[in-house]
Amino acid sequence: MKKYVWIRWLLLFLSLTLLGEAEAREGRPNFIVIFCDNLGYGDIEPFGSTVNRTPALNRMAAEGTKFTHFYVTSGVCTPSRSSIMTGCYSQRVQMHYNPRDVHVLRPISPYGLHPDEVTVAEVLKEQGYATTIIGKWHLGDQPEFLPTRQGFDSFFGIPYSDDMTERDWNDGTHWPPLPLMEDEKVVEAPADRDTLTKRYTERALHYIEENRDRPFFIYFPQAMPGSTKEPFSSEAFRGKSANGPWGDSIEELDWSTGQILDKLVELGIDKDTLVIWTSDNGAPISPKPDDPSRGSNLPLFGRGYTTAEGAFRVPTIAWWPGRVPAGETCEQLATTMDLLPTFARLAGGEPPSDRIIDGHDILPLLAGEAGEQTPYEAFFYYYQDQLQAVRSGPWKLFLPLEEPLRHPHHRGKGPSPVLLFNVEEDLASEHNVAAEHPDIVARLTALAEKARADLGDKGKPGSGQRVIGHKENPVPQVLSAN
Repeated sequence: MKKYVWIRWLLLFLSLTLLGEAEAREGRPNFIVIFCDNLGYGDIEPFGSTVNRTPALNRMAAEGTKFTHFYVTSGVCTPSRSSIMTGCYSQRVQMHYNPRDVHVLRPISPYGLHPDEVTVAEVLKEQGYATTIIGKWHLGDQPEFLPTRQGFDSFFGIPYSDDMTERDWNDGTHWPPLPLMEDEKVVEAPADRDTLTKRYTERALHYIEENRDRPFFIYFPQAMPGSTKEPFSSEAFRGKSANGPWGDSIEELDWSTGQILDKLVELGIDKDTLVIWTSDNGAPISPKPDDPSRGSNLPLFGRGYTTAEGAFRVPTIAWWPGRVPAGETCEQLATTMDLLPTFARLAGGEPPSDRIIDGHDILPLLAGEAGEQTPYEAFFYYYQDQLQAVRSGPWKLFLPLEEPLRHPHHRGKGPSPVLLFNVEEDLASEHNVAAEHPDIVARLTALAEKARADLGDKGKPGSGQRVIGHKENPVPQVLSAN
């Protein structure tokens, strides 16, 4: 008799456990954000590439929705990544520029994302999510700025760009070997860059397996194609593409994506998982127009590291079987700043209410609701701390600037002109129609003035800016002798 009572208690316990797991999952999807490095708008087949083979991304686009007007907030790494984490313009969180590193954070930087900022990982962790980052962080390499202090349960990857390898500088600064980190400890230095994509993918697959029965968030910022002239790839992909090392690395990234999608289907959690695939900024591209070896942003104009469309508008695919429409294209403007508020509400929470969040809940766009419009009245293009352009609707206005910094349309000396492009119709930004539309120029100029007052412009702080993290006497991340 006691034996049967024990069995009944065991069955009750198992049923309650399974019920608890079901309740933990109910209505709360997993989130996976695959964030490539320097991959251009025209670098994958769903967005027009004819040189890089991307069958997994073709499948992802066929089963999901392409976003053809999806933006990052900067043409370079650090500020772009600060926006995906905080839901804010990088100018708001002061990650757009600093006097020591200027463009992006470098090794042993005293700066980083302020610990008081609320990241998407912290928002999801409050809702009971398991959280991890696998890949490139680049928001501070000092302990107080690492992802494990910003809402992530675990970190496996590199703290900054893969090209920031060991070297000496004229000012006496010495950069350590590129560190591969496990949480807050260096486990390999220099990191084997050839195998990063492969090892990152293996780690992601293991994490999905391990957390299949609870809601999870995987931030997967890939290191490739990366910042070097010759990207890295594992032996299985090296020399196999028709586009040199750049193509090899992209085709391995495509393989990686296919592995992730296949694993979700295999485990039966594909309908419980929203996957976003995108890039941190446009490709730097080769100085030779007919050379695809450093990426393509076609049919958009310009290169990464500027305020051109080819720098800010990135290839993006959303995949969530049964929730995101299959084989569709969304032509409404959305941005990486929208992920935090969208994920927060899908997880049953809310974005932070004690501070300005610039992003919006774009679930209606993801769900393909008929007639749904972009939530943005205006979107702003900064180069470091200089506001250069503003978009509203189909119109992108380049403001007249006395001393333009790396202006994508003005390479001569002296002030830059007023330029107005219809970036929905004129993808290559070839036709300046400012003279024909003075009313639109005036309206967008007024929107730019609001941005200047809020986010600052060229040395003048804005009223809505917050504080960057700072540490005195930073130390390098190095492999311990033990």
